[in-house]
Amino acid sequence: EASHRFALPTSGSGGAVKQENFVLSTSGTDQVKGVLTLQGDALCQADVNLKMPRNNQLLHFAFREDKQWKLQQIQDARNHVNKAIYLLMNRDVNYQFKTGSEVLKLMDAVMLQLSRARNRLTTPATLTLPEIASGGLTKMFTPALPPDILVNFYINLNKLCLTVYQLHVLQPSTTKNFKPAGGSILHNPGAMFEFGNQRYEVSHVHKVECVVPWLNDALVFFTVSLQLCQQLKDKISVFSSYWNYRPY
Repeated sequence: EASHRFALPTSGSGGAVKQENFVLSTSGTDQVKGVLTLQGDALCQADVNLKMPRNNQLLHFAFREDKQWKLQQIQDARNHVNKAIYLLMNRDVNYQFKTGSEVLKLMDAVMLQLSRARNRLTTPATLTLPEIASGGLTKMFTPALPPDILVNFYINLNKLCLTVYQLHVLQPSTTKNFKPAGGSILHNPGAMFEFGNQRYEVSHVHKVECVVPWLNDALVFFTVSLQLCQQLKDKISVFSSYWNYRPY
């Protein structure tokens, strides 16, 4: 069931994964608004409006028509769940397990892949601000992003998140206390970094998100699958203890 949520068209099937539109929102602010179009593991369109706090100027930027942004977290989660299914299905239909330890070993391998799949959705990657600035995402938009704007997309649990960072240039006279920020999922105002021989500080951070229902389904199925695997391991352990019991 989890794998079906990540289903992509097989070669020759002729079917295409449907496109889904999601409205980005957050409570208490309208600084950032937008609509994302998700198709499987790819963002095929992003349409974003940003209201600049200092002058209320409204910026609009969208993906170029020839660009899509692959969401590595979804790709990785799908690959791990497919590995789990392969571990379960790559035996002959009439195969008989010979020992309990053989079953336990299989369950451990399956649970490892299921845990990795779930973790890819629940634990976004930590990135430094220079990594975000130099990433391919900055080149996806038309019109081009201004140099004082950074954006990052990621999955967090069942949500597709967009973070917009507004920057200001640090003048040479103010850089005596310069301390570059390390890697983080979300950088706070005041974070500093150097990029392209210029030093910057984050002045404003805007995070908006949308719930992706099928990601929620997948997370539920991962949890249920792990519970079923553990229940089977527990039963094997109980029966093994009876089997090994030798009364005096």
